[in-house]
Amino acid sequence: MADEPNKMRAEIRARQAEDGRKAMAEYEASAAATRAKTEKLRALRLAREAAEAAAPKPPAKPKAKAKSKSKKKAPDGKLADWLDDQAESGRNT
Repeated sequence: MADEPNKMRAEIRARQAEDGRKAMAEYEASAAATRAKTEKLRALRLAREAAEAAAPKPPAKPKAKAKSKSKKKAPDGKLADWLDDQAESGRNT
């Protein structure tokens, strides 16, 4: 009778150990796949960068300066004049 709980505990521990081994195998497989993908992408990136460095760059075109049609000028008034105008129009209420 006392042997029955011990058997159940042993079975549970055995299942847990097996689950742990399966989980670890999945984890290691995932990590290996990630490393392989990273290496592949790194090789592709390095090849692309080497090709870009070896290719002659086209000469840069000089930028044409854009002419503005109208330039905004600062008003010729004083701050006091502007404040008086704002007060007369009701802005300071």
